[in-house]
Amino acid sequence: MVDYLIFLAISTSIFALFALGLNLQWGFTGLINFGHVAFMTLGAYTTVLLSLKGVPLLISAIIGGILAALLGLVIGFSTLRLREDYLSIVTIGVGELVRLVVNNQELPVGETWISGAFGVQSYAIPLSTAPNLIVRLIMIGLLTLLGGITLYSLWRWIRRTKKLGSKQEFATHLGVGILFAVLTIAIYISGAIALYDYNPKAGLMLSSLLVLALVFWRLQVLVRSPWGRILKAIREDEEIPKALGKNVFWYKLQSLMLGGAIAGIAGAFFAWQLSAIYPDNFQPQLTFDCWIMVILGGSGNNIGTILGAVIYFAYDALTREYLDDIFPSLSTEQAGAFRIMIIGLILIVLMVWRPQGILGKKEELTLGK
Repeated sequence: MVDYLIFLAISTSIFALFALGLNLQWGFTGLINFGHVAFMTLGAYTTVLLSLKGVPLLISAIIGGILAALLGLVIGFSTLRLREDYLSIVTIGVGELVRLVVNNQELPVGETWISGAFGVQSYAIPLSTAPNLIVRLIMIGLLTLLGGITLYSLWRWIRRTKKLGSKQEFATHLGVGILFAVLTIAIYISGAIALYDYNPKAGLMLSSLLVLALVFWRLQVLVRSPWGRILKAIREDEEIPKALGKNVFWYKLQSLMLGGAIAGIAGAFFAWQLSAIYPDNFQPQLTFDCWIMVILGGSGNNIGTILGAVIYFAYDALTREYLDDIFPSLSTEQAGAFRIMIIGLILIVLMVWRPQGILGKKEELTLGK
């Protein structure tokens, strides 16, 4: 159970990070990006290939994020002056283009060149070797600090909603806060056990959670700043910030690049989690899974994006574990199709009952405008 919780925590934190980049582009700026996986692919392969060349892992991941941001720059210069539908078409094409290029070209894997179709294996992973006791205790201390900050932030978030929000909003936030608190405690206990006995996956979990917390914190600061308010104004009606003298194109470009950089860093963690990457690991389905997370939690809400990732992976884990017990007559292929049908039904019901998502605000909804 400890190992399984750590696996779920890693998966959820990686895709929450991935979805935060999309939420910045779509939820706050209104940019329709259907090729978000391109940034993850570029970040993953850059990190892995550079690490095989002897570049330190941290620097490799940062360079991967920078190259993903530059990809956003190229896409932005090509499409942002056009209508939104052009951006959606180009991004989904770029997502497949990057994957197909990686699949059909030879890649510099270490000292040799290998066809991308064969994938990349045997690369370094952060904290893969067991540290000494002092370092393990420091890591447990960091996990404790992160858990404490999370619980305190949840308490402040709920208390603020109680003072300023409606009763319905308070009830929703209270339920979400309790869910996050329970998950935080469960992950902390599992992580502390695995770090003390040292499981390399626990080290990766701690790293991904720390990066997720840092990115979430800085994004919260950014979207509440004048820069973030301009992004929201662009999302609602870009003619208004234009009339006020703002360079709308430049702000859109910044949002696309920053969201791409975040997805590129998520790609590095995705590669480290898989331990071996292949082009088929980066299918367009990952982008649409990310859209599900953003829509479920509520676009334009970073906490909602993380909630969407939690719900998605909780659903994925529960249906994989118990669907065969509930419907034993289903074959493996039928069970997979049935799981997709269920989540499609959930989305339909959600869009009818609460189109803004669980934590989204209806007045900020951009879908369908």
